[in-house]
Amino acid sequence: MSSTDFCDLCELPLSTCVHGMPAPVEPPPPVKKAPPKASPVTRRRTTPAASGSSTSPAAPAAPARPRRRTPQADFKPWIVKMLQEAGGQAEADDLLSDLEQRLGDVLRPGDLETGPTGEVRWRTAARTARKQLADDGLLLAPRPGTWALTDRGSVEWVPDLPSA
Repeated sequence: MSSTDFCDLCELPLSTCVHGMPAPVEPPPPVKKAPPKASPVTRRRTTPAASGSSTSPAAPAAPARPRRRTPQADFKPWIVKMLQEAGGQAEADDLLSDLEQRLGDVLRPGDLETGPTGEVRWRTAARTARKQLADDGLLLAPRPGTWALTDRGSVEWVPDLPSA
């Protein structure tokens, strides 16, 4: 062997020296990407027919559960009608008391529960309905605790009342 066959750093033969013949560098293994998590938008529902059991018919839809509370929209026509009967303006507490008397048989068990604010749920729903009427330009609050119809609310909108 000649002097060129030995490493200058460790004086070992180049065939066994780490400096002369470094180990071949292997490329890192490819990183496997995890499949993306399904979001509520991309999640797919499978039906029995789609999952491979083509012999069984599709299961019938479950019957709709009855609502526990009266929808807020059901209070809107009553609020407008009662304000029209009161001459276009009324105190909120008086109006809500009258509303409770008129809708006493219609209110559902969930309506009579106390909500997180400490108020009975149907009253909160009625106040939200009043806010939606105000956003639509049919109602306003000239003073705190007073609800009043706008000109548009007293003339243009004649409510269709659900049976009470």
